[in-house]
Amino acid sequence: MKWYKRLHWQIIIGLILGLIWGLISSATATNEFTLDYIRPFGTIFVDLLKLIAVPLIVASLVVGVTSLNDMTKLSRMGGKTILIYMITTSLAITIGLIIVNTIQPGHALPEETRIGLMESYVENVEGRDQAAQELLEQSPLQFLVDIVPENFFEAASDNTNMLQVVFVALLLGIGLMNIPVQKGEVLIHFFDALNDVIIKIVDFIMKIAPIGVFALMAAVIVELAGDDLSQAINLLSALGWYCLAVTIGLILHVLIVYASLFKLFSKMKLGDFFRAIQPAVLLGFSTSSSAATLPVTMERVEKNLGVNEEVSSFVLPVGATINMDGTSLYQAVAAVFIAQALGMDLSIAQQLTIVLTATLASIGAAGVPGAGIIMLVIVLQAIQVPVEGIALILGVDRILDMLRTAVNVTGDAAVSVVVAHTEGLLGKLHLDD
Repeated sequence: MKWYKRLHWQIIIGLILGLIWGLISSATATNEFTLDYIRPFGTIFVDLLKLIAVPLIVASLVVGVTSLNDMTKLSRMGGKTILIYMITTSLAITIGLIIVNTIQPGHALPEETRIGLMESYVENVEGRDQAAQELLEQSPLQFLVDIVPENFFEAASDNTNMLQVVFVALLLGIGLMNIPVQKGEVLIHFFDALNDVIIKIVDFIMKIAPIGVFALMAAVIVELAGDDLSQAINLLSALGWYCLAVTIGLILHVLIVYASLFKLFSKMKLGDFFRAIQPAVLLGFSTSSSAATLPVTMERVEKNLGVNEEVSSFVLPVGATINMDGTSLYQAVAAVFIAQALGMDLSIAQQLTIVLTATLASIGAAGVPGAGIIMLVIVLQAIQVPVEGIALILGVDRILDMLRTAVNVTGDAAVSVVVAHTEGLLGKLHLDD
């Protein structure tokens, strides 16, 4: 197969062309055209992916659970998944703290830039503090309460309620396991067929992925640059050390943590792993949404990495909701950067508090819209750093959000490989020609 016919290369070309279009649009003051006539194609693409996410989770999870026929195996796999997610999240935060304390990007931020950013973005911070406070006032076990929906159809109508959908699908699968085979056979065949149909729909949607990615990237550049490209460049330059710290941390987390997981728990090479899931990672980068990328992640993990559907249908939906390695690392770097920029020195105890708070917040804020920033507010409050400091990083948050989502998606896929291997459910690796 010629290189330009491969999906990941088509997506990369779409990203590059979208970047170029966005820069030209900003330079020629045609942003309105881009937002009105280009961005909608990106929105449609993301909406199509979100449209099939919930039915895919329900169908694949019901089929996976009923094929297990073993509650002990299901509970063991679930406990193992949550434990690995918590460990990788804690390691991500630790790596972020090491990097930010080494580079110290906050000390490189000029005073006039700090004042200007605080004035420009202070309005965007309003309301985040209150949302975080409401989250903190909840019972420590509220996240368990939130897993159980009052109405499945209401939960299924909102892609932020993935855990609730997973819970209902698990209940349905367990119920089917515990009735006579002849009674449940029809329903099992229905979900099996539905799962195959949805996977085929994913293939159809991915044919327009390059166009969707082009539109999304063009819109991101236009929104970031506005009508004054030089202003965006100045902003990126002023926060360059901060962006560099986050980027280095994310790269090191992938190279150290995920590579170590593969070394310890499977024979898969990191390079082969990335070749197999490239389209999912690129879509995570483009959409900044683990939930929107979920259908593609599941398809690539099952077809290319050889992860059994029993594992992928459980591990990936849970991961898309609570596994936030990239986001948690960003919390650590952002919190210390803000403290440094405000002239505050954080003690070892305060930095250990960041590890604990960010890890727990990744679960508690899982179903909250804009969870990343709200998590950061919680972390800042825990170490007694003014939450108004978030204004310093909002200008470049969209770009970094793309990077950390790509790492989140990578982490979900990596953990699915590890869990599948430990359960003896990891098949043969299949790389695109």
